[in-house]
Amino acid sequence: MPSKGSRRVGPTPAKGLWTPANVVTLVRICLVPVFVVALISPWPQWLGLPQVADDAKGLVAAGIFILISCTDWLDGYLARSRGEVTDFGKFMDPLADKILVAAALLALVELGSLPSWVVLVILAREFIVSGVRMVAASEGAVIAASWYGKAKTVFQMVAIVLFTVKDSHMAGSVHAAFSDGLWLLSWGVMIVALVLTVVSMLDYIAKARRLIGLARADGTAGAREGAKAGESALDELAAHVLDAARASGRTVGTAESLTGGLVAAALTEVPGSSDAVRGGIVSYAAAVKRDVLGVDAEAIERFGVVSEQTARAMAEGARRELRCDVAVAVTGIAGPGGAEPGKPVGTVWLGVADDAGCRARLLSFAGGRREVREQTVRAALEALLESLEG
Repeated sequence: MPSKGSRRVGPTPAKGLWTPANVVTLVRICLVPVFVVALISPWPQWLGLPQVADDAKGLVAAGIFILISCTDWLDGYLARSRGEVTDFGKFMDPLADKILVAAALLALVELGSLPSWVVLVILAREFIVSGVRMVAASEGAVIAASWYGKAKTVFQMVAIVLFTVKDSHMAGSVHAAFSDGLWLLSWGVMIVALVLTVVSMLDYIAKARRLIGLARADGTAGAREGAKAGESALDELAAHVLDAARASGRTVGTAESLTGGLVAAALTEVPGSSDAVRGGIVSYAAAVKRDVLGVDAEAIERFGVVSEQTARAMAEGARRELRCDVAVAVTGIAGPGGAEPGKPVGTVWLGVADDAGCRARLLSFAGGRREVREQTVRAALEALLESLEG
């Protein structure tokens, strides 16, 4: 999710859009109609294959569904391993999953294999969660995904495959239905998926309760609601980063130039942060970047301290010196002075170093010095969260 009030700039628009990961995502969307046609249309008659029975059709459709589902893992792997995580990919990847699940569920309802109330529960959850995310995004906050949501997706996919390869015997007798082992298995998995669907929705609502006005207005909650909206959003985001770090068993660190330690301060403001935060290095001067973080002096001379090369080297240096699993680095021009040709005030390079390697992105922020620094802190926390959840 891009930072509020920011726009992300890449080296070339075509390269930023048509990455292998994004191509796989688009292919996945294009294959959804193929799955639906294979499941509900009389394609054996169209192709002159009357020997293909309905059971065989279900197996073919299930195979296509499994193939499409596997591409979800593939595009995520390509994006992370190649350092090509894009805004377009972050938007289209979850959308592709929702299109696939919705299409499969509606097709099963059309065949009479699944009751419509199941689809209503699942789709209602998606609409509610999407609404909560929109509210959070408007406040500049990120709601961390929990294992409930990931488990929900897995169980939904498995249940859809099971219902695709067989008739659910909805019109049969109760005795006949419960004597069918595959019927029991299919509905057992679907019930677990429905429970996780509801639980994951409630988890999202609970995490966003202050953003949507459900928190009590007394004690600590009341004090936080009375604080500035921007500070509250950063507190929420920093807490989500630490939750993700603990969940993955990893530690984080920072290397900061224009923010002067604000990223580390946001993380350590959260109680109990010491079990996940290794520390931060404020490398305001070029000499500190060179001597402490190991940024190459020739690179600084050639590309400047506000550059992709410097941001990457800062992140790598912080990960090495702090001995943390994930390190984020920021270097930029907060203003009001300091602008250079091609690098106006608000130009920020952000680097991230983790097990997958080191990557950097160019950000451009609007506003005065305070606004640029606050937006940089938010972007750095989002980058940490993205790496930890990836």
